[in-house]
Amino acid sequence: MAKVEIYTTPWCGYCARAKALLDSKGAAYDEMDVMEDAEKRNEMRTRSRRSTVPQIFINGQHVGGSDELHELDRAGKLDPLLAEPG
Repeated sequence: MAKVEIYTTPWCGYCARAKALLDSKGAAYDEMDVMEDAEKRNEMRTRSRRSTVPQIFINGQHVGGSDELHELDRAGKLDPLLAEPG
């Protein structure tokens, strides 16, 4: 199973949507709340070059946010990514 990391904040609808998709796939993920953690937020910005949440990484590869994650799923590319060993 792939290593999935997701940077989130509480009350973020896009974060909830992305996590719901990952949950529906049975994917385990490490969630990092960046709301009050400046160090994690800076880490997210450095890794993704973006400041919005969620930011999602699969096996270290930045896949984007919720919309990009759902697009990967629609294109049939998410399941193979999640099946790769982490």
